[in-house]
Amino acid sequence: MKIDWLKPLLGHPGPFATVYLDATLSEQAADRDVEGRWNAVRKELARQKAPEAVLDAIEEAVLRPARVPGPHGRVVIADDTGVLVDRVVNNPPAITSSSWAVVPALLQAALAADESVEVLKVAVDRQGADFLRAGPGGKVHSTFEAPHDEIAKTGSTGVKRARIESRAEDSWGRNADAVAAEIERQVAETRPELVVLTGDKRAVPLARAALSAPTAEKVVEVSGGGRGGGVHEGAFAERVSEALDSYRERRRERVLAELRRELGRESNAVTSVDDVVAVLSRGQVKELVLAEEFGATGTGPTNGRKLWIGPDPMHIAASRSDLEAIGVTERLEELPATVALLRAAVGQDAGLTFAPEGSVELMDGVAATLRWRDDGTPTEALASMSGDDRRLH
Repeated sequence: MKIDWLKPLLGHPGPFATVYLDATLSEQAADRDVEGRWNAVRKELARQKAPEAVLDAIEEAVLRPARVPGPHGRVVIADDTGVLVDRVVNNPPAITSSSWAVVPALLQAALAADESVEVLKVAVDRQGADFLRAGPGGKVHSTFEAPHDEIAKTGSTGVKRARIESRAEDSWGRNADAVAAEIERQVAETRPELVVLTGDKRAVPLARAALSAPTAEKVVEVSGGGRGGGVHEGAFAERVSEALDSYRERRRERVLAELRRELGRESNAVTSVDDVVAVLSRGQVKELVLAEEFGATGTGPTNGRKLWIGPDPMHIAASRSDLEAIGVTERLEELPATVALLRAAVGQDAGLTFAPEGSVELMDGVAATLRWRDDGTPTEALASMSGDDRRLH
């Protein structure tokens, strides 16, 4: 999972207000509306001594419509400079949470974001396409009309009919090329994880065939959608939901399969807090993997362990003296291990994956896949051989 949305937090010393609340519109929610829920959160944050200016900035964000239908949640993180993170997530929390603390409450927010997929939905016909971009900032609609308008075949017979039908099919092909070019443009601009392609049964394969290989790899075709009327929205939404669920599973399993493979080879992966700290401090991490219980409960196999950080995201160590030994002596801070690990991962553009229980063996509930390896990289030994299997997740 991409966690670059957390980058605005880097360089801010805190404290931070973190809010995770149900942002479902009032007519769809069983309890109070968004404003009512926020008022309860605001009182709790004020009780924790959060400044009024911070609360006002968050209020302005959470009461601004996200243009997202159906149930959804919202993660907002702010400090005395204003709102740093404002992210819409697919699933609203069962219980609204808030905190005013030295470090933001990242793990539950990150787990919620793990359920989200940045998707571009494209409904095509022989004349153009409708686009719906869904991501952390809400939903954005746009329309594209292709330039060639001779798209209908004729009821005439003979040579005239053949010519008209040939021109119509030529227009379909040209329009498909134009639609494909617009899909390419929007993919390059918005960088979605997935492109859902639906619509006219003739236009869909023509548009897909005109896409470049990198964009085509992001595409999944979902039947039942379209630009005009007659679309069974409920059935189509279910198919899209199934496609997103399948993608999330593939995304997670791709990382976990690589982790299992590389740990088995004692190659481009490490596990245990100490080894992950070592590779994070050297900028080697491709994907940070945490036991899912960290995100679900905020606690896990690290058993309350703390780590030390410095001003740079890669300043991370087991002790203060370790940082001082490399010349880092100012702005040192002790943080919960998982928060320090996540901060370092964000700083080197690593991803984050939560591992369900039993999916992979993790020492201390922590592991990482690596971009590269050298002689300074920790060498893994199987826990069963080391006698340290008590730390396996």
